[in-house]
Amino acid sequence: MRTKVLVIEDNEQNLYLTTFLLESAGLEVIQARDGRKGIDAAHRLTPDLILLDIQLPSMDGYAVARELRKDARLVHIHIVAVTSYAMLGDRDKAMKAGCTGYIEKPINPETFLDDIAHYLPPATRSKGAGNE
Repeated sequence: MRTKVLVIEDNEQNLYLTTFLLESAGLEVIQARDGRKGIDAAHRLTPDLILLDIQLPSMDGYAVARELRKDARLVHIHIVAVTSYAMLGDRDKAMKAGCTGYIEKPINPETFLDDIAHYLPPATRSKGAGNE
């Protein structure tokens, strides 16, 4: 069974690049273009990792993270904020909302897989995903 990564992102270019990089590493990608769809997908599919944009339409990523953390089946899943919010305090705000990681945009395609590798399940890391 392939490792599932839920990407909650509303920007088409960011979603395309992230999906391309993850699929190139052999990971299964589930896409959600807004917070509510992301929450629904997480409840339905229980992904192995969630990559979460903070600036989303109608429901920001902080609210999404807080909602996801209410589900006992999802509390062990890493939620990594992937965001252009890079001001002092933004990382802490994401962590307080329930994120376990934080990556600033724009992402670097050359290092992105390494940046998320330690958030992936150990079996995926040992197969080399994120270490190409």
